[in-house]
Order: sequence, then structure tokens, then C-alpha cells
Amino acid sequence: MANAKFDAKSFNPQAFKYRAERVPRARLNEMRKSKVLAGNPDIREVFASQNGTGYARLAMRGLLDGDAVNYDGGTDIVATNTKTFEQGVVVVGRAKAWVERDFSYDITGGVDFMDNVAQQVAAYWEDLDQDTILATLKGVFAMTSTKGAEFVKKHTYTVDGPMEASTLNSATAQACGDRKKKFSMVFLHSAVATNLENLNLLTALKYTDKEGVTRDLTLYTWNGRLVVVDDGMPTEEGEDGAVTYTSYVLGEGAIDFEDLGVKVPYEMARDPATNGGQDTLYTRQRKVFAPKGISYEKKVQASLSPTEEELANGANWDLVHSGEAEEAERSYIADKAIALCRICSKG
Repeated sequence: MANAKFDAKSFNPQAFKYRAERVPRARLNEMRKSKVLAGNPDIREVFASQNGTGYARLAMRGLLDGDAVNYDGGTDIVATNTKTFEQGVVVVGRAKAWVERDFSYDITGGVDFMDNVAQQVAAYWEDLDQDTILATLKGVFAMTSTKGAEFVKKHTYTVDGPMEASTLNSATAQACGDRKKKFSMVFLHSAVATNLENLNLLTALKYTDKEGVTRDLTLYTWNGRLVVVDDGMPTEEGEDGAVTYTSYVLGEGAIDFEDLGVKVPYEMARDPATNGGQDTLYTRQRKVFAPKGISYEKKVQASLSPTEEELANGANWDLVHSGEAEEAERSYIADKAIALCRICSKG
């Protein structure tokens, strides 16, 4: 019985030579690996100096504002002061463990399944990190405050059908106006990218080797922005069966990222009794993903680390502001300075 199972491992009780192959990973996690993430020493310093807190507010210096008066020899000069802005940042903590039984090793002729686990841990955490980034972006584009809702409306571009030649330019101009050049990367589902390829809108990057031969690379640009294809981008199927694809256009370094570390990131535990003996690998991490210009306000969070659902809750996010209790009294960062844009299309 070649399909007999023990501890989810296929084996033949009579004679079975285990093939040392892994199930291929389907996820690319291109957003997690891109230059959208940039380190921020201020975030690392604030958490290092506050005895391991899970939430902090960073001070940001405000810009000069106010109207100048007429200098005519009779008008008093009015002085105003700059406001300090605040950005809330939260630490996302996650933990996972895997267990493998001794008998699995014995029954498969010495296949070390725990070694298989260990070799995939980094890729597993990339999966989780990308989930965290996408949950964060979902929350940002669901903001409910007055200024937050204005940001969502302005930085979201909706296409009734598939994307067209003018979509990217129109979306970035709507979001940031004369600062649209800050956008450098477009993250697309493969269905959207295929549509753009069919319209000949994507330009392949070229490489010239030492012999002077020029070849196309498997990297593309669209209106000068690097195109990153990843089927992890959000999709939603409507009642009519039509799929809406969410694409993100982001600037380089648009999301501050810091890996704060934990006391014991990895450890093995040996249990000689349970199931005849088993080993467990425990892993932990604490990281910060903070979109520039956006503040995590921690309005709805039950524990010291937010869940994916809490990160996706728009009530937890707002534009960076001056911190007054009343929303009407606050000064807010200019939304056109925030290189985050969302495009919703049918392809």
C-alpha cells in the first residue's frame, strides 16, 4: 500500500524508498522582498529605549506654515510656531512551531523531516510578512477618519473594466499630483500583468553582455515604473462572477521596516515520551511595518500584538497628525507626500 500514511508522511510498510523532494511553494512574496521596505533607525531606537514596549509614537517636526503679513511700516508681524506631528507604530509579534516524530524517521528509512522543516523556515516567515504587509495596506485603504477617508478616495483609482494605457498615469496623478514621480513600483496580479502584456504596455528591461549582445530580461516596466507580478495581490469575486483585482503602486521605501528580534528566535524541544519520541522546533519574531505618513492609532487591539484582522481594520489607522484630542483641531501631513496608491480593476 504505497499510499499508507503515518503522521502525514507517505510510506510503503513493505518497502518504500522515500523521495527527498518538497512540495513546491506557490507564493512569491515579491512585496516582502522588494525595495518598498526600508529600514528606520528611529523606530529601532524608540523600541530599544522603552523596555520592549509593543507600541510607540514617533515625533516628526512640522513644516513652516501661516500667511505672511504686508510689510508696510504699519502692520504688526504675527509670529506662529511649528507643530510637532506624531506617528503611531506597532510591533507585530508572531510565533509558530513544527513537530516531527521519531517514528517518521524510522519508518521512512532515515529521512530527517525536521531538517526539511528547518530549511523552509525563512520562506515560511516571508509568507507571514507578506500577509502582514497586505493586511496593513488593507487597513490603510479602509481608514474611517475624515482625513483618512479623503486619502482613501484620492489614492484609490477604480477602472470599470481591465486596465488601459492611461490607467497608471491617471492613478498616480490623482493620488499625488506633481509628486507622482515618487512612485517607483507596481505590484500586479498575473491576470492583470497578462492583460497589459497583451496590450503591449509593458517594456522589457534589457541586458547587454560583455560581447555587446542585448537581450530582454524577464523584468518589465510600465511608464517607467518597475512591474512586480505576484498572485498574492488581493482579488475579490463579485456576485456576477467578475473578479476585481487590487494592484498597488508604491514608492521606494514607502514602508518603514525593522526586525526587532526576540530573546529566543529559534529553539528545539525534545519530548522522549509522546508518540514514542518527537522533536519540536519553535520560532518567534517581532517586526515593525510602518507606512510612511500613516499612523497606527491602536483604537481596536485586544493584546500587545495586533492580529491580521486588527491590522486590516481601518479604525486603527489615520494620517500622521499633530495629536490633538479633537480631530478638527489637528494638522495633518499632506496626503500627496504619501507614495501609496491602489488601483481596482477587472483585469
